[in-house]
Amino acid sequence: MSAKIEKVAVIGSGVMGSAIAAHIANAGVPVFLFDIVPDDAGPNKGRTRLAEEAIEKIKKSDPAMLTHKSRIKLIKPANLEDDLSLFGEVDWIIEAVLERIDVKQKLYQKVNLHRKRGSIISSNTSTIPLHALVEGMPDAFKHDFLISHFFNPPRYMRLMELVGGKETHASQLEVIRKFADVRLGKGVVECKDTPGFIANRIGIFWLETALLEAIKQQIPVEVADLVMSKPVGIPRTGVFGLMDLIGIDLLPLIAKSFKANLKEGDEFLKIYQEPEVITNMINDGYTGRKGKGGFYRLAKNADGKKTKEAKNLITGEYAPAIKPKLESVEAAKEGLRSLVTNEDPAGKYAWIVLRNILHYTASLIPEISDDITSVDEAMRLGYNWKWGPFELIDKLGSEDMAGPKWFAGKLRAEGLSIPEIIQKAGDKPLYQILEGKKQYATIEGGYKKITHSPEAWMLADVKETGAKPVIRNASANLWDIGDGIACLEFSSKMNSLDPMSLEMVVRSTEKVKESFAGLVIANDSDNFCVGANIGVLLFASNVAAWKVIDGIIKQGQEAYMGLKYSPFPVVSAPSGLALGGGCEMLLHSDAVQAHIETYTGLVEVGVGVLPGWGGCKEMLYRNLAVRAKSDSVAAKLGGMFSFLSPVKTLNTFPAIEESFRNIATARVSKSAEEARDMLILNEKSRITMNRKRLLPDAKELCLMLAKKYVPPVSYNISLPGRTARAALDMGIRGFEKSGKATPHDVVVSKMVARVLSGGKTSITKELTEQEVLDLEREAFVELVKKEGTLARIEHMLETGKPLRN
Repeated sequence: MSAKIEKVAVIGSGVMGSAIAAHIANAGVPVFLFDIVPDDAGPNKGRTRLAEEAIEKIKKSDPAMLTHKSRIKLIKPANLEDDLSLFGEVDWIIEAVLERIDVKQKLYQKVNLHRKRGSIISSNTSTIPLHALVEGMPDAFKHDFLISHFFNPPRYMRLMELVGGKETHASQLEVIRKFADVRLGKGVVECKDTPGFIANRIGIFWLETALLEAIKQQIPVEVADLVMSKPVGIPRTGVFGLMDLIGIDLLPLIAKSFKANLKEGDEFLKIYQEPEVITNMINDGYTGRKGKGGFYRLAKNADGKKTKEAKNLITGEYAPAIKPKLESVEAAKEGLRSLVTNEDPAGKYAWIVLRNILHYTASLIPEISDDITSVDEAMRLGYNWKWGPFELIDKLGSEDMAGPKWFAGKLRAEGLSIPEIIQKAGDKPLYQILEGKKQYATIEGGYKKITHSPEAWMLADVKETGAKPVIRNASANLWDIGDGIACLEFSSKMNSLDPMSLEMVVRSTEKVKESFAGLVIANDSDNFCVGANIGVLLFASNVAAWKVIDGIIKQGQEAYMGLKYSPFPVVSAPSGLALGGGCEMLLHSDAVQAHIETYTGLVEVGVGVLPGWGGCKEMLYRNLAVRAKSDSVAAKLGGMFSFLSPVKTLNTFPAIEESFRNIATARVSKSAEEARDMLILNEKSRITMNRKRLLPDAKELCLMLAKKYVPPVSYNISLPGRTARAALDMGIRGFEKSGKATPHDVVVSKMVARVLSGGKTSITKELTEQEVLDLEREAFVELVKKEGTLARIEHMLETGKPLRN
């Protein structure tokens, strides 16, 4: 048996196989990428060409398959004739070849002759049952075989469906479950060996229903996508945008498999058809984003500008896409029931689609899963739904009637059967909190507790116990997460930072001093923090309240310096965007426990200002510290943050230049590993692959730092003034002449150069941290007064995009 996974082989270097291999490499595990020998290969040349070409595509992929460019070294090309002995070196063999059972079984027979005893072999199939795949294979093979269904793209999609057969050893399933969870960052859902497993069984039915109903009710695709997205907790792609993304030609292929494997009488078989509009689109090459377009496409108007067009499902013609305003969407703000009971066409459409998918899903218990939690988890992770189907049923409820009872009444009134799980729930919800524990309804009747691993939980799990914040205001909450650790959670829109957020940073610091051993800054949102609330800046600027802006910058500086020099450890735990002020928070933390998908940087120049809450200072100090460590004199002074200034022997310009490059270009990391390269993650920081393990990992790190915690020591630095400023200005002029910098880019960049070089001084000058902060604040307020900056802020607020003025 494979006790752990130390080396992997992936067979099939197509889109999916390559992406799986890349993500195995992201976990730091060596991987062989196999493919066939091309027909035109010579005896000693080009025999691994297919895999080699795939590896080159991995290098250039956008969005990137790799979390760091260095990971490519872990992927080695191989072929299925000369390199079969390599199967004897690996612990896990993943097959990702054509969805043809004859091709797969022939491959298994070859691999089985060369793999080592006890190695695990799995298929990435989502359409062929496991029992069919292993038919005729030896018992030892069956014991080690399973299905590990990744969702595309594997780096970014968190779901893995894990399927074992009757003869699969439970220990082999556990090895892959743990590896996928901890090393690959997957939410693993164990599924039964049924067609489409869970996510695609439900997801494809949903897409098919939404498509056919839109045609039947003559609902424009823009309307369908608007109502079947945010109002029901589905990503903004909605239905038709999602089909464009995954490929319109993929749906008939999956449907073909479903037809071959679903039991007679299944609801999918009753409704499935391929409308003429779909057939024509596929024949004409309109297969979605990978083709000439799909339900949406980009076209040039009379002025030569690109415009978005949408397909008319009835005529098949394209027309400029509309931005509908719907009564039912407004009603959805009052709750899901308000949406589906609204009488406008979109509301009626939403009800029919949701009714059908929720009814179908409920009827599949216990066929596809014995518990509703697995189904909800699969749809949240595999299709990015905010709520799973059974959670949506509960959301149809109100104070006077539980969701299942209301749903059952509607089904009965419309002549549909009542699924058993809905009957058993009766007048109670499918999920409930009892004695601080969340429970779910079972098919047998009654409830079971949802148990959380002590190593994998989120802030929502703390809240569901009935816990109340230790302190709170409108923009943030402080929670007790146990073992003497507090958690500061921002709760404003997109977790943007405003004066009340900063107030809570200060209050939390004081509270932790009194009652806790350490502080974690984290939240469950998709984005850690998008930076300062620039709407506040714009309002203050419009009334020339410069002292107010100066006060906000000073407030942020004091709050962040309070974090940095607090008598307890501070660990930030970002995921998603951590921009501007969010990045500055990471820079002032003792350590960062970052989710691998953390995208962070100092982006303030995009709105015409510079980092004003210590970002320039910290970026500069960290770059100086790295260079001090390698300097023959300064090396004696120790670790990244332990050296004391002034380091007069150190050439500071390379550090100033690197800091300037990161800030002036608004560089944002594309992963936590890149954030480490940028020094936003220091030497104490760690990276978590699984989002659900991020907060527990951060708490663990905070507890570890608290054992012998000593606050950092403040230090001075010497900056060269005019010499560095002149060199940076020369570079800025070069960018301006080449057209890479706009007029206002030049204004902002020169201000960044002034701060990083030490201010307006013409000589080398020793500065305290506070003096660098004063330079930041002075420059920030000066920039906010400029028309170019105000134009950038207004444009960002209106469009969400930076203005290049």
